[in-house]
Amino acid sequence: MMSRPADAPAPRAPSTKRVPIWDNARFIAITLVVIGHAILKLIAESDTAYGVYLFIYAFHVPVFVAVAGYFAKADPPGVKQLRRIVTDLVLPYLIFEAIWSAIHSIQAGWLSVDFVRPSWTLWFLLALIVWRVALPYLALLRYPFLISVIISVACGYLPGVGDDFALNRTLALLPFFVLGWKLRQLPFTAIWLRASVRTVWLARAGAIAVFGALALVIALNVPLWRDLKVRRFFLYEQAYPEFGYDQWWAGALRLGAIALAVLLILAFLVLVPRRTTWFSGLGQATMYVYLLHSFVLYPIRESGMLDGPQSDLLLVGMIVFSIVVAVALAQPLVRRIFRPLVEPRARWLFAERRIDRA
Repeated sequence: MMSRPADAPAPRAPSTKRVPIWDNARFIAITLVVIGHAILKLIAESDTAYGVYLFIYAFHVPVFVAVAGYFAKADPPGVKQLRRIVTDLVLPYLIFEAIWSAIHSIQAGWLSVDFVRPSWTLWFLLALIVWRVALPYLALLRYPFLISVIISVACGYLPGVGDDFALNRTLALLPFFVLGWKLRQLPFTAIWLRASVRTVWLARAGAIAVFGALALVIALNVPLWRDLKVRRFFLYEQAYPEFGYDQWWAGALRLGAIALAVLLILAFLVLVPRRTTWFSGLGQATMYVYLLHSFVLYPIRESGMLDGPQSDLLLVGMIVFSIVVAVALAQPLVRRIFRPLVEPRARWLFAERRIDRA
């Protein structure tokens, strides 16, 4: 691992060497995802849990999407890229959706198979497929980020888009994927790693102030945020009329959520350690944590232990537990065991001669 990026002189042709800041960002982001899912059941009865949940959801999914966009390529896809879409996204989606269908069938007592509406966390795999395929076309346009924002805001007015194949959420979160790709073109990494110590600390002080202000605003007005259903805007998964916003100006609220998330993404990246940390290596296993953590949390959520009024001590316990789960699922042993499910090679599926010529 290197603390300085090898791609500084040529941002469009980066080195294959890993840069710690992005592995650190990956792991922190996936840990926040686990925490958000773990405390969901607590928010109905606890204002504290709702506030923590709202704070996390204001930025953690946009951060996760932006990091994915940072590593995306806008060049026309070759055979290898197309093959990776199949092995890294399509096959894991089919495998894990089949597993969830089996779980739901056993629980319901009758056969329940649905590959159209992704189970729980699997929407992200479908979204990545669409984003990766669409990015080369967006990159041809003069203002790809602006266009992606327009798409995101506009789809909220169309209940017909629906959640089949996670299309609503895919379109709504598109700006953050494009933002991540644009950060690589700047290049953000080279600029940030070359920044002076004084600049770094000033930027981090500003980022802490931004997050502090967000936490304060949320904490002082939790009942108001409940009434306004702000959480629904942060989920990016429904059309506005579906949760009570059928006014013409509803799109302005999503636009505000996007603007806030962009600010928080930048603040988050500023706070992420630039150097190698104890969890940098774990950032290379985020897809394992993402796909497997739901199997750890599902029995807890279904058991009923999180239902009803709970003390804030349980909230703290679930946060700590989530961190332990994220660390555990990123371990090499877990990756070796579950690699056939998360990263299936499926060599038998491809025409090898065609790939070799590419």
